[in-house]
Amino acid sequence: MFELKKVVSSLLMPLPALLIIGLFGLMLIMFTRKQKSGCFVVLFAFIGIFLIAFQPVSSRLLMPLERQYSAFFPVDESIDYVMVLGSGHVVDDKIPPTSELSRTGLMRLAEGIRVMRIYPGSKLILSGYAGGSEVSNARMMAKVALALGVSKSDIILLETAKDTWEEARQAAAFVNIKQLVVVTSASHMKRALHEFHSVGLKPYPAPTNYLAQSNITQTWEKYTPKGKYLEQTERYWHETLGSLWQNMRDWASNYEQKALKSAESQN
Repeated sequence: MFELKKVVSSLLMPLPALLIIGLFGLMLIMFTRKQKSGCFVVLFAFIGIFLIAFQPVSSRLLMPLERQYSAFFPVDESIDYVMVLGSGHVVDDKIPPTSELSRTGLMRLAEGIRVMRIYPGSKLILSGYAGGSEVSNARMMAKVALALGVSKSDIILLETAKDTWEEARQAAAFVNIKQLVVVTSASHMKRALHEFHSVGLKPYPAPTNYLAQSNITQTWEKYTPKGKYLEQTERYWHETLGSLWQNMRDWASNYEQKALKSAESQN
């Protein structure tokens, strides 16, 4: 189910979806008599690709999602655990450890270490499964954390969690009633907190990896389609699909629980 979810969501991302639409238009032009319809479909795909890589569109979509939670500032309570949620990585001994982590993963880890150092004695929880490689994402982050001066005794690894749902449930076994800070991308924070709240945890949010900005003044920077703006649109759409999946899963779970209670009451 996890792999199927990933494949389907990848195909539903804006760029792959628009490329598939454009390919369909070309097939109409080449193999049918509906050339005019095919040209319209191809034009639609080209315009769509332009818009999703256009800063006024991408930033306007993503920024409200990213700015729901402010940056983490010290709180009066003591913090026991700082948990960094997993992201991507590669395994390549020919490059430095900091380059083996994805940009998202490196920013999350850096923020986690920053928060951890505000609270001496706190532990750093690193999560993430291997994803097909021989090293888990949690272990790769630990490798970088050690290189950045974090003590090995202060690191806890959760190496089997595939997604945020599993990360929250594994974290609950460690945290219990202690204070926790969750570090993840700003765009992902709302979904992440939903998962942690569902297992009875109330962590402090520490969002990072902000992508969207509104104070871009250079005309050539703002109005030229760029890959980084395409990334913003894809991030927004990824979180939108994730929220839909989350709502459907919760609805199905609640429906199942109500059905079981109804069956038990009848018996």
